[in-house]
Amino acid sequence: YKLTYYTPDYEVKDTDILAAFRVTPQPGVPPEEAGAAVAAESSTGTWTTVWTDGLTSLDRYKGRCYHIEAVVGEENQYIAYVAYPLDLFEEGSVTNMFTSIVGNVFGFKALRALRLEDLRIPTSYSKTFQGPPHGIQVERDKLNKYGRPLLGCTIKPKLGLSAKNYGRAVYECLRG
Repeated sequence: YKLTYYTPDYEVKDTDILAAFRVTPQPGVPPEEAGAAVAAESSTGTWTTVWTDGLTSLDRYKGRCYHIEAVVGEENQYIAYVAYPLDLFEEGSVTNMFTSIVGNVFGFKALRALRLEDLRIPTSYSKTFQGPPHGIQVERDKLNKYGRPLLGCTIKPKLGLSAKNYGRAVYECLRG
């Protein structure tokens, strides 16, 4: 992946979606290869050569790892900066964007650990999101709940907690 997806000379565009990933490569995997693997697997790359690669120019759509820096005070951890062209994503679809950027890449074998630290979405892309069909007032009216926050939380694990421990987890969630 390094030869195709690690491009330290790439100049970031105002229209690129920029992601900062904290990567911990497996032993023996150079940080540039790990960053390139993240860029590849979250855009146009795959673990094997496929015959359809020759049918299009992937250069227009591929993610590019353009910078890697070591995390100060952490052994074998790096921040990999990846730029994604807008052509890679469907307009107005947060689901499509996040599925591409964080979908399959977190199980990649070249990495011991991976975490998305930051994401910059260009204004031109965020303007394509329509937003919710109605505002908070409609939600409050439907629920008949006013004058307090509306909170939601998924308790993990979803199964196996006793009623007492589930209540404790809910309490801690609501406490913040």
